[in-house]
Amino acid sequence: MAAPPARARADYDYLIKLLLIGDSGVGKSCLLLRFSDGSFTTSFITTIGIDFKIRTIELDGKRVKLQIWDTAGQERFRTITTAYYRGAMDIRNWIRNIEQHASDNVNKILVGNKADMDESKRAVPTAKGQALADEYGIKFFETSAKTNLNVEQVFFSIARDIKQRLSETDSKPEDKVVNIRQDQGAEASSSQKSACCGS
Repeated sequence: MAAPPARARADYDYLIKLLLIGDSGVGKSCLLLRFSDGSFTTSFITTIGIDFKIRTIELDGKRVKLQIWDTAGQERFRTITTAYYRGAMDIRNWIRNIEQHASDNVNKILVGNKADMDESKRAVPTAKGQALADEYGIKFFETSAKTNLNVEQVFFSIARDIKQRLSETDSKPEDKVVNIRQDQGAEASSSQKSACCGS
């Protein structure tokens, strides 16, 4: 009799889903394209609804598959993105939506894109971005999809934080304990073993 075929091993140790949210025109799609494909385009193409890319990275000796969702930041697509988080027009509202719709322990990171621009032309100065991140207790990175500044660092940083949280959750003893309760009226001897526990 032939042995049953071995189960195919997954090509990753962790699957992490990331969601890029923010206002229209801030460079979410360009940032994703730079990270996933290593390319950059100057043409502005509005994301319609939701798109995603996948990239597998090596992180601390583990293969981590990142599924990165790119959402439309425009108001007119708000109903499409509601399942992922409702739209808003500033960071405080985006954070509030995350707190309302995501689990309590979700990892967040604040990214200021287009850091290649002259400081006087930026929508948000570096100091203001850092102060806001400090207020919420989250990491802050400035990136440039155009020049590839800090793009890898942003995605690796959030992936590492999530992987760390997941591995801590997996290793908590209370998560692995199974409590078996015996009914009050059932008679059992200490020498009798349950069928679920083997002989």
